[in-house]
Amino acid sequence: MPVSATRVLDALGDGNRRSILERLAAGPLPVGALAEQLPISRPAVSQHLRVLKEAELVTVSVVGTRHLYRINPSGLRAVRDYLHRFWMTALDNFAA
Repeated sequence: MPVSATRVLDALGDGNRRSILERLAAGPLPVGALAEQLPISRPAVSQHLRVLKEAELVTVSVVGTRHLYRINPSGLRAVRDYLHRFWMTALDNFAA
């Protein structure tokens, strides 16, 4: 079952989580590398990654002892579809 747009929007509502996604756009990273690039602790990064994973915005793969996080492109589908419906309705109402 696809994740809800509400869960995705809630996840994207936090600036630290958006910063994590921006860094993951360049490629997969482990928690430690993300923590080095952000002004928050490693445990905080882990908690933000958990929220992003639950929202299906990131995936994790295990490589040896490292957990690599990467953006899940299909994770934005729920919010994209929501915004599309919203704007189509708004534009239809504007044209009427």
